[in-house]
Amino acid sequence: MTRRDSIFALSSGAPPAGIGVIRVSGPQARPALLALAGRLPPARQASLALLRDPQDGMPLDRALILWLPGPATVTGEDMVELHCHGGRAVIAAVEAALAAMPGLRRAEPGEFTRRAFDRGRMDLNAVEGLSDLLAAETQSQRRAALMMVEGHFSRRIDQWRRALLDLSAMAEAALDFSDEDDVPDAAIEARIGDGIAALAADVGALLDAPSAERLRDGVRVVLAGPPNAGKSTLLNALVGREAAIVSDIAGTTRDRIEVPAAIGGVAFLFTDTAGLREETGDAIEAIGIDRARAALDAADIIVWLGEPDALPRADAILVAAQSDRGAGDRPGLALSARTGEGMAALVALLQQRARALLPGEGDYALHRRQRDLVGQLLDHLHAARAARDLLVTAEELRLGRFVVDSLTGQAGTEDMMDRLFSGFCIGK
Repeated sequence: MTRRDSIFALSSGAPPAGIGVIRVSGPQARPALLALAGRLPPARQASLALLRDPQDGMPLDRALILWLPGPATVTGEDMVELHCHGGRAVIAAVEAALAAMPGLRRAEPGEFTRRAFDRGRMDLNAVEGLSDLLAAETQSQRRAALMMVEGHFSRRIDQWRRALLDLSAMAEAALDFSDEDDVPDAAIEARIGDGIAALAADVGALLDAPSAERLRDGVRVVLAGPPNAGKSTLLNALVGREAAIVSDIAGTTRDRIEVPAAIGGVAFLFTDTAGLREETGDAIEAIGIDRARAALDAADIIVWLGEPDALPRADAILVAAQSDRGAGDRPGLALSARTGEGMAALVALLQQRARALLPGEGDYALHRRQRDLVGQLLDHLHAARAARDLLVTAEELRLGRFVVDSLTGQAGTEDMMDRLFSGFCIGK
């Protein structure tokens, strides 16, 4: 299927719904609207029209129609939007009429966005941000994704590209015209070195920022401690449902239980673990203990329900659990998941810790692909600065420019883009 085909798809939620928005993009968008509505409304003005089936003239729906001539559209092509009633029969009838028109076909997953990318309406970072925005379930995810969609990271990349071009030009000038009177060579290598150092500092600072994976998957909070410490009861209280079996029998939790939950606009992944003890005669429980230790190693935050001298990590949150059974003078946050004592304080502490690990207000987060490429760029900058030969410096700067092009999707990303767009819904 060629990208010059005209495509259509339902871009709103699945019917039934109050409104169903069907989009058409490509050279057949205008003829399709004329065939359905019998007229072309003023550009970018919503107009009420009776849609008819071009095959037999039978009415399909009375809908709002929009004519959006390219290239100033999301796909860069001529586009039409049909805002129909959102019943299943209505949507099916309008889509069937469109499918019967020559030169029109149903869109593939992510094809509208792919066309926007191909025509320069979005770069790859904005596409990834849109994917995150569509999947956002918490306010922090929404804010970070929107920053990426609106191009904040892309503008920073553009600054890096201009700096690399300036440094490359200086290096080439020093190599090619160092003996010419009109190009000063005194201290030019020092200027190049200072420029590379400044750029490397800016690139490196971004690598220290929180990752999109933590934002998307949730801050990993591991509840750990000895058997019968109240971990499962606490998990159920935190997530607001009976996610884990609670019993007075030691070793009830054999394997780790992972439960996602959103609290205060932040995504968490809570993990209940098998009770930790040195010896057990149960082989299954021993496997659970090993998995509990692995979960502790991967945790962002540890809530420890054991003795203070057994803290698995210095920054673990020490909880004196089961205070309703008499916590006495035990150190740590006095807490009872049954009565609610201390729960608000624990949740507040978890939110405070989590926000330190996530992008702040107005910040964006990088995916693994982006972080890997930013890391490669930093490596090239360090190599360029360390090089004793200006030829090597110039080559490292050229390689850095290629990495920047890969970040925006202008080089070496075809396979990755195919995977990315295939994950979009049909109407995006």
